[in-house]
Parts: sequence; C-alpha cells; structure tokens
Amino acid sequence: MHVEGQASQDLEEPVLILENGEVYRNPTEVKMSQIVLPCHANHRGELSVGQLLKWMDTTACLSAERHAGCPCITASVDDIYFEHTIGVGQVVNIKAKVNRAFNSSMEVGILVCCEDLFSDRQWRVCHAYATFVARRTEAGKVQLKQVVPRTQAEQVEHSVAAERRRMRLIHHEIMKDLLSTLQKVDECREFQDTVPAEKTQVESVELVLPPHANHQVNTFGGQIMAWMENVATIAASRLCNAHPTLRTIDMFHFRGPSQVGDRLVLRAIVNNSFKNSMEPRTLPRIKPEPVNGKRRFQEAIARKKIRLDRKYIISCKQTEVPLSVPWDPSNQVYLSYNNVSALKMLAARNNWVLNSEKHKVSLYTLEENQVLCFRVETQVDVPAEQVFLLMSDLSRRQEWDRNYTRCEMINQADEDDKIYRVVTPSVSKEGKDQDFILLASRRRPCNTGDPFVIALRSVTLPTHPPTDDYNRGEVLCAGFSIWEVSGATTKISYYNQASPEVLPYISTDIAGLSSSFCSTFRSCSQFLEENKDSLGALASTAL
Repeated sequence: MHVEGQASQDLEEPVLILENGEVYRNPTEVKMSQIVLPCHANHRGELSVGQLLKWMDTTACLSAERHAGCPCITASVDDIYFEHTIGVGQVVNIKAKVNRAFNSSMEVGILVCCEDLFSDRQWRVCHAYATFVARRTEAGKVQLKQVVPRTQAEQVEHSVAAERRRMRLIHHEIMKDLLSTLQKVDECREFQDTVPAEKTQVESVELVLPPHANHQVNTFGGQIMAWMENVATIAASRLCNAHPTLRTIDMFHFRGPSQVGDRLVLRAIVNNSFKNSMEPRTLPRIKPEPVNGKRRFQEAIARKKIRLDRKYIISCKQTEVPLSVPWDPSNQVYLSYNNVSALKMLAARNNWVLNSEKHKVSLYTLEENQVLCFRVETQVDVPAEQVFLLMSDLSRRQEWDRNYTRCEMINQADEDDKIYRVVTPSVSKEGKDQDFILLASRRRPCNTGDPFVIALRSVTLPTHPPTDDYNRGEVLCAGFSIWEVSGATTKISYYNQASPEVLPYISTDIAGLSSSFCSTFRSCSQFLEENKDSLGALASTAL
C-alpha cells in the first residue's frame, strides 16, 4: 500500500491506496453534510450551536453503531472549542469515526468543517471526542471488537485515546483535589456592582416528543445538549444584557437515558464571571446565591483552571508547547497526559529512516520541519513486565547509561508520575555539566498488543531553579516503548525529539562517526539480564 497527496488546508488525511488498488476508508467512518438554512440559524444569521450539537451527536452515534453492530447511547462529549461560526447558506461537513473501542464503550472522534460554496474554501470549525456505550442485548453485555488502525493518524488517535479515557475517569478526583486548594468564596466577594446570581437563573421544561427521539425511542443526546445550550445562553444573556456566543464546552456527561413522554427540567444559572469572558463589554461580577451558590462559584474557578490547563497543555500542538512547563499538583494530570501522548504520537510516525545498525542495535532518524528525532531499538531476552519495572526506575539508569552521571528523585506525584533531577556530563572538556528536571510518566498496556510506556519531558520546579554550577538542559519529548515479542523476549524502542542540549550526545552517531548508541544499549541489555531476578526488592521503589 502507499500514500498519495494531501488535500488542501490539511482538512483531510492523506489518501491510502491498498494493495488491491482500492482507496482505504475507515470502516467506522460516517460523514454528514448539511446546508445551513434560516430555520437552523440564530438571530445573527449564524448556525445555532444547539443545532450543530444535534448533527454532531447523530453522526457520531451512527459511527459508533456501525462498529458495535448494535444500538449505542451517548455517555459523554468533551473538549469542544468552536473556532469559527457558520453562516446561512454555508455547508457543514461532519466526519466521525471510532478511534478506539474498550470493553463496552468506545471513543468517537468528530471533526466539523465549514464549506463556502461560492469561494470553494473550507475551514475547520471544531473537533470533539464523544464516548458511546453499546446497549445490552438479549444475549447480555456487549463485548466490542477492537479497532485496527491502518493509517498513521489512526494509530496516533488509537494510542492517545487510552490516555484521554484515563483522564475522563479521574476528572471527578481532579475537581475534588483542586477545590481543596482554593480559597473560600467569602473572602473574595467585596466588589461593588455585583449581580445576584439569582437574576440569571433559568428553568425550562421540555416534553420529549417522537421527533426528539432516536430509533431506540430514547432522547437524542444531541437534542438534550441543544436544550442545555439554550438555557445556558439565556442565563448568560441575562448577566451581560447582550447576546453572547458559546466558545467552549468542557464536557457533557449523561447520567442515564430519557424516553418519549418524559418531561425534562433544565436549569441554568451563571456560577461565576471572569474579566475577559466577553469583548468589548466588561462583565459584571456575580454575587453567589445563598444556598448552593458558593459551592458552584468555587467549582467554576476550578473548571476555569482545568480548562486553561487542558487548552494550554493538551489541545495545542506539541511544537507550540514551551519546553519546560511549570509543574504543580493542579496541572499534574495534564502534564502527565501531554508527556505520554507526545511520546505515543512520536512513536506512531511511519517515516523513520534506518541510519545505522550494529550488534542488533538499530538507530533510526526522522527529520521534519527542521526538527530532528531519533529512535534506538533493540531486543532483549527479558520479559516485558520486568523490563518495564527496571527501566521505569530512572534512578538506576546511571548503572547502564554513561550519559547519566547522577539521577535523584525530587518529587513523587503519584504511583505513575515522578520528577527527577538528572545530571549529565559536559559535551566539551571545559564546559559545565548539564542538569535536567524531568517528569517521568509510566503507563501499563491498556489492551493486549499495547506497549508499556515510559515518557520523559522537562518541567520546572520552584524548588529547583537553574544554578550557576550547571547548564540547565531541556527535553521536549523522550522515552521508551516496551513491546512484548514473546513471553521471554522484549523489544525496546527509545525515542527522543532532540533539543539543542540533547543533540550533541547523539550527533556523532547520526553522522556515522561513532557508535556509542550501540554500546549504551548493549549495557542496557546486560543491566536487564543481570537484574531481572531482583524485582522483589525493586517493586516497592519502582516508579
């Protein structure tokens, strides 16, 4: 199979031609195209967000059911950032496909683009992820078949979907931990001209009719999202005395289904207002209502913090993220996510070039957009689980890697995330040694066939600022993918997106002037062989 040209503006993936000459199309992919009519628009002549959400949910549900082969229900929709509005007369193109299936749930990626028929232009409007659950059948609970990714983009989404699922499952704990660190609301409401939150309160009752239901007689998730968007917009309008535009949706979470004939009560209230939420109008401050207003006020602050972390650390491209992001407990989950997903995306690239090979140790390079990445790969006769435990204890790396002269753990965020200070020798005779502050994040396989992952990236800690004695180095993306080849054989792949501080350690190998990478990984193999039986003592200290 081979890949041919990419469509304009990067709205479409490269075309994959199969061996039989046919064009590959993801079997779960569903497309919907709708022309925006006046009945779909708001007072500004723009497609209402509620209508768009209904179309998105319908498309995603069809994709999920195509994969599951049975009825599916919407469990959640998250991370929607509306980049542009869509006007009357323009065409909405929606594409949905299943990124990954778990036991009975699956993640569906949704891409929305706008097309102008007169100028022949297309642009991206938003991207979202929806989770669908396969409904039980008469035979019992459905066990979904696994998604087999074929293209590089599918491999990336499939790999990172496991990390996104992990974040959804711990979202409640993130909120709980963040709320415990916030100051009390009583101390921060001394502003004048505040607006009572009760003024913005909205309540609306909707009767679920047959047009609101799907083929399972359950209310469309998209319809419920549209009703929620409606009451939220009214509440926001009452605060600002204007017509606000919805820009971001953090997450819709559905607790259970509703059916035709049900009465749904929708309530909305402005929990908090922030200085720059609307331009050019300055929003008035909110005075929390006396009953549950203080709790909701605090939760709004916590959600804003989470939203900024997700947008800053997760949603932007890897090349747009600063090398060292400040670490603190409130953004720990998102830095860990970025750390692991960046490595998974690098590992999923398929255009690596074999640079050299010696003693069954291979060195690959990848050069794109003026960024050089390298990969070192070998196999060892040690079970993957033991390799993972030994190599995830970064403090022992100096036993086999001569580029690690000292490594100490300085912060243990949790069982799977630790921060280390690493000292490496100077690349010149008269230069200073370098030190790095590295976040090490490890992950076990989510499914059979997945690798163990140990991801590394630079972070900053106020307790360990740069000093005059060392040159502070940076690591953007590095780490290990550990694959089980057989019960006793493991493939180890080391990846590094070379920064200026890292490149001197590998440049002579890449240029063919030395083969130090080979000796380093032979030392690694020897270290693993010698210590594979010592894991009893290691288990309590491993990362």
